[in-house]
Amino acid sequence: MHTTLFPPPGPTGTNEFAMSFTSTLRGARLARLFVAHCLDAWGHPYDSEVNETLALITAELCANAVRHGRVPGRDFHVRLTSATNGELRLEVSDTRGERRPAVVPPPDPEAESGRGLVLVATLADDWGVTDRRCGPGKTVWATLCTCRLSAG
Repeated sequence: MHTTLFPPPGPTGTNEFAMSFTSTLRGARLARLFVAHCLDAWGHPYDSEVNETLALITAELCANAVRHGRVPGRDFHVRLTSATNGELRLEVSDTRGERRPAVVPPPDPEAESGRGLVLVATLADDWGVTDRRCGPGKTVWATLCTCRLSAG
């Protein structure tokens, strides 16, 4: 028997995936894999530009949640939605509201970190930070229009 973890789009054409992950590097890696799998199930194959782009954005936002938003004993939360207009919205929430990200000029070429949000700002159609809906912390979100990438 084959079970699909993420069902195909419903009659309205919208989908939602939401899950909490441990605030560890393994949790961040699993979140990226789940988002990629979800997108594949929604009709954006693993090797498509949509899937590869949103998986990279997911990896960066989840790594930031683990590195800068971690509170011991608290998970981070990932939510992915698709809309009928072709927009995908990714939200990554953590419980550290005081550490809000901002895009700064790219770091020194010799620096080992500091490029994640520059990548997100470049790849996403829009992104931002809001207060977390259900409790303390923040949500970093990014949107991606599948029609823009499909038109290529």
